[in-house]
Amino acid sequence: MELDYEFMQKTFFEVWQGAGVTLSLTALSLLIATAPAFYLAVLRLRGSTASRSIARLYVSFVRGTPIILQILLLYSLLPSILNVLVKAAGLDFNIFESVSPFWYAVVVFSLNTTALLAEVFRSALLAIPKGQLEAGLSIGLSELTTYVRVIIPQALVVALPSICNVTVNLIKGTSLAFLMTVKDVMAIGKVSASYGYNYIEAYVDVFVVYLVLCSIVQVLYRFAELRLGAFRGNDWN
Repeated sequence: MELDYEFMQKTFFEVWQGAGVTLSLTALSLLIATAPAFYLAVLRLRGSTASRSIARLYVSFVRGTPIILQILLLYSLLPSILNVLVKAAGLDFNIFESVSPFWYAVVVFSLNTTALLAEVFRSALLAIPKGQLEAGLSIGLSELTTYVRVIIPQALVVALPSICNVTVNLIKGTSLAFLMTVKDVMAIGKVSASYGYNYIEAYVDVFVVYLVLCSIVQVLYRFAELRLGAFRGNDWN
């Protein structure tokens, strides 16, 4: 078997153009998921019995089902549900033609990432001594202020390596967005390969692009860990 290197070189730059979509999908999903994930983590630790059960059920459901199944299910249901809501509101808006599949992908990956980050944040918060909160309250700080100024900065340092893993896995997981016709790295690679059946060459290009993206993200997170390491003093290393 002989590889078509000319095709690989040409296709690599085409595939690389999809990196922007992949990174946008990853960044938006992380941004949207962060706040609800932290809220779920707090509920798991300090919520009522009912709220803890609901949070645990959501996390268990998402972590216990394949993401490809979540994509197929939500992508089949969301447009129809939104269309019913739009029609009920009396709006003249065509959901099926006007909403880009990219936004459905954002919803799917945000819901999935929320559950993953919730467990990361819960573990990080458990690593912070309970006395930190009590100390903050004892000097007159509100519970919210204590969390923002004392607990969250320390928990962030603890959670950062796990957040890096979630981010890298999310970048790789977005390769399934092609099932929703999103033109990301994987989708462009598959389309380019289909014309001349050069699937091996195209998949090698896709492999290299994902490797580069994930490596860059890991370097950035490592830099962030070093910058935030001041919270842990000399114990960082």
